[in-house]
Formats: sequence, C-alpha cells, structure tokens
Amino acid sequence: MTTSRTLRGLMCAGVLATALVAGAPVSAHGQGTPSAPVPANLVPPAGNVPLADFAASGVQVYTCTAGAWTFTEPAALLAGRAKGIPGPQAATHFRGPSWQSTRDGSLVEARSVASSPVSGSIPQLLLQSTRTRGDGVFGAVTYIQRLATSGGVAPTGACVDGQTSGVPYRAVYRFFVAG
Repeated sequence: MTTSRTLRGLMCAGVLATALVAGAPVSAHGQGTPSAPVPANLVPPAGNVPLADFAASGVQVYTCTAGAWTFTEPAALLAGRAKGIPGPQAATHFRGPSWQSTRDGSLVEARSVASSPVSGSIPQLLLQSTRTRGDGVFGAVTYIQRLATSGGVAPTGACVDGQTSGVPYRAVYRFFVAG
C-alpha cells in the first residue's frame, strides 16, 4: 500500500469515526438525507421502502489504460442509521459494486439500472440488488440510490498505462427493502 493510499484510508477512517461519534449520518452537503428532489428515474419500483441512509466518503479509483483514465472501483467508508436496527451502522463500499456492514458482516451487491448526471461530479444512480448475504442491515436490500454526489470524476489529461488515481468523492447511499 502506498503512502498516499494509507493517508487516504486514515482520513476516511477519521470521517467515519466523527460521524459515528456524532450518532447521525452527515451527507455530502451537511444533511442527514439529500435535500434536493430525487430524479424520477432513480425512484425504486412501488413496494420498496427506505431502510437506511448512509453518508459516504471515499475515492473513485481510476486506472490508465491505453492512455486514457478508466473507472476501476470505488473505495469508501459509510456511516448511518437503519430503521428498526439499534445504534449507528458502518459499512465499506468496494468493487462489485458491493456494500458490507462492518457491524454484522451482511453484504449487498448490485448493478446500476438508471443514472442521472450531476455537473462536475459522478452521476446519481439507482442500483438493483443482485445478491445479498447475511441477516444484518444489508441482508434484504432490494434497491440502492446514490444521491447528493460530490467529486469523484475521472482525472483529465495524459496518463501512463498502469497508473492509478483515487479521486475523492462524497455521496449519500439510500438502501431499500421490500415493503
């Protein structure tokens, strides 16, 4: 692990610890939940109800391939609260895309089904669960929204094949379950 990755991990851990001590999620814009209306194409089908909002802070990792930056994977820490589950929740977000609870080990993997552009930032998304594991917070997730995005866009300019870059981003992830 490089020094910059180690420092980035420590900074993300600090953000996570602050959110957990505060006892409430903080979104990319300082709110517990996104304040802007959710685009219609990012609303899950009827019968899915919100379970949790998690504030995320991390990086979007890009790799230089054939002289151009291509998305590789996310790496983020999340903090929030879930309805019906006591205490603060924490999770990691990584390749898949996948989200795994650091409290109970439950996991959800998903695929993007809709997107909404955000100027100067990664897009907002609606993702549908493709696999879950465990009985914890993510064990029954059906849909995920990525909202209130800030940052994370691919670097610009020339690059050397094999080079990687982690671009900081923030977002709010809203998890849904069948109602």
